Amino acid sequence: MSLRARRQQRVRPPVITDINLSPLIDMVFILLIFFVVTTVFVEETGVPIERPTSRSAQELEPQNILLSVTDQGQIHYGERTISLSELGMVVRRLNRAAPRPVVIIADRTVTTETLIKVIDEATLAGAPSVSIAANQEADQ
Repeated sequence: MSLRARRQQRVRPPVITDINLSPLIDMVFILLIFFVVTTVFVEETGVPIERPTSRSAQELEPQNILLSVTDQGQIHYGERTISLSELGMVVRRLNRAAPRPVVIIADRTVTTETLIKVIDEATLAGAPSVSIAANQEADQ
């Protein structure tokens, strides 16, 4: 056989006409898992509080220290009830690594005196800023 005949006898592989989507699906699931695992959720306190409303309310940063004050004047950090004297220790402990702002989620019926005491204690404990949480007012 001649060289030319051998070339003609070679079988050419068939051309693939469909696209393999498996690698694309794998990457989508990997990205989905990555985003689910790295998502940071803002943790609300477990105490039922009726917040006041405000037109200038803004979204919270996830690294804030959230304190709640109930209508009876009880202070809560997370699920734990703390006293006014413990509030300063909690804020100091949480601000050791890096200063974190304090956000007070107060019931709308809390007295101004109680709210001022909580703000003063958080400020004296070294909080760089102290804010009061409110729900955003609906436009009328």
